[in-house]
Amino acid sequence: MTWSEPRPDVLDGWVARTLELEPDAHGRGVATLVHRPDAGSRPRAMVYLHGFVDYFFQTHHAEEWAAHGYDVYALDLRDYGRSIRPGRTPNWITDLRDYDEEIDAALALVRAQGHDVVVLDGHSTGGLIASLYVHDHPGSVDALVLNSPWFDLNASWFDRVVSTRVIDRLGVWRPTAQVASLGEPYGRSLHTSTGGEWDYDLAWKPHEGFPVLAGWLRAIRRGHARLARGLAITVPVLVATSGRSGHRKRPTPQDLAGSDVVLDVRHMWARAPLLGPHVRVLRVPGGRHDLTLSEPPVRQRYSALLFDWLERALP
Repeated sequence: MTWSEPRPDVLDGWVARTLELEPDAHGRGVATLVHRPDAGSRPRAMVYLHGFVDYFFQTHHAEEWAAHGYDVYALDLRDYGRSIRPGRTPNWITDLRDYDEEIDAALALVRAQGHDVVVLDGHSTGGLIASLYVHDHPGSVDALVLNSPWFDLNASWFDRVVSTRVIDRLGVWRPTAQVASLGEPYGRSLHTSTGGEWDYDLAWKPHEGFPVLAGWLRAIRRGHARLARGLAITVPVLVATSGRSGHRKRPTPQDLAGSDVVLDVRHMWARAPLLGPHVRVLRVPGGRHDLTLSEPPVRQRYSALLFDWLERALP
């Protein structure tokens, strides 16, 4: 399989390539790789993996990577963002390993551009996917950055244990049954139309999210279980989180502005050591769920700490 020729992206100055994927349980889909071409190729590259109900639009953070000597690529996985297609369910998957196809292809293309060092940067669900991928594919990347990775269900003990057993069966029997939905406050706190700082496509990242379906949640919980048993990632790993979690269902304005109101940061701290022997945990007080979308002083501090770590991890 090969990527299409680059074409202008929805982001000014960026280009996009499309990959036709092998048919999966839901038909034939595509993945999309975006890149900001420059006059000269840098020796290092970063590949970004987004979260659930998300896609790549964080060009301000990409500029930070470029300023530190990295070419920036971002992968919109099948049925996310630029890769959403009619007739297919947005953000849908029943086995996280299915994403190996487009991640393999993206990393192969990036390596073919002559980059000596490649860093994989995963946010939230993308952090879980990236962790499992790097474990399964030793030598695929040189470092792993995880921005608020989804390491466990942000719910009660009953939901994390008992309900998960129900989902494991329901996800096979009725995979398209809706089992949950996302809250709107976090998205509304981000977007310019509702008082936030960020302008992105609400068709690709709606405030209310996309329905949480049983087959998808089963895939996620199986990924969580694999991580809980321990991984063997040998490259340097940075797990970056907010300093605290806010109320998931009824966040205050202070929670929305300066905490993770999507996931429980304590799960990230507890499971980070299970990734491998070279893990650094970075707590960023005042950080939002996506640390790169935090208030300016916080995201600037996150960037400074991130690139200081990279300089030490990849001399």
